Amino acid sequence: MNILIIEDEPALAESIIKYLNKDGYHCEWVATLNEAFEKIHLYTYDCLLVDITLPGGSGMEVVQRLKKNKSESGIIIISAKNSVDDRIEGLDIGADDYLSKPFDLSELNARIKSVLRRRNFSGHNEIVFKEITILPVERSVKVCGKPLNLTKKEYDLLLYFISNQNRVISKSSIAEHLWGDYMDMADSYDFIYAHLKNLRKKIIALGGDDYIQTVYGVGYKFTQF
Repeated sequence: MNILIIEDEPALAESIIKYLNKDGYHCEWVATLNEAFEKIHLYTYDCLLVDITLPGGSGMEVVQRLKKNKSESGIIIISAKNSVDDRIEGLDIGADDYLSKPFDLSELNARIKSVLRRRNFSGHNEIVFKEITILPVERSVKVCGKPLNLTKKEYDLLLYFISNQNRVISKSSIAEHLWGDYMDMADSYDFIYAHLKNLRKKIIALGGDDYIQTVYGVGYKFTQF
């Protein structure tokens, strides 16, 4: 899962990144409004953590632009402004949640997971697709009731496919989802093929079917046939 942190306090941003990285998230960080605009123009994120007071303007402008562009990303405002009016404004313009500073990192993590569940899986703690069961809170997967041992990238890839069932997903979209802006340094999609091959092999080994279809010249589609 890709998280964009829009926060002008380096110490806080670094602590958030360190904590979320341990839980398997890929985090990117910007400190100004213009940098935030550039990121959301170029990339898509699963969730954004947005501070209100930023060099160059208000984080509320980021939320408004995302909503104008019909973004499906989750949005959590993190701000030292904790008045009722600020909370109402943030939620009214489209934020999914509002967390006042200072906050505990474990609570922030729980809020992120809650937003992602609501947006991608109707709030369910357990995601079931045929013989595949995913437990997002635990970041674990079972196939035919047996534990499926996946790497972080394989898990993120499976969750991405299941949350986009029956949609053709381009290779560039997959690469961006798994690597964010680090994808710019890659010169081929060989790493995607490798992760797909391993994911398919592991699911089939536990008795599951291969639901990943190749759409030649375009990308892939996760479908139940």
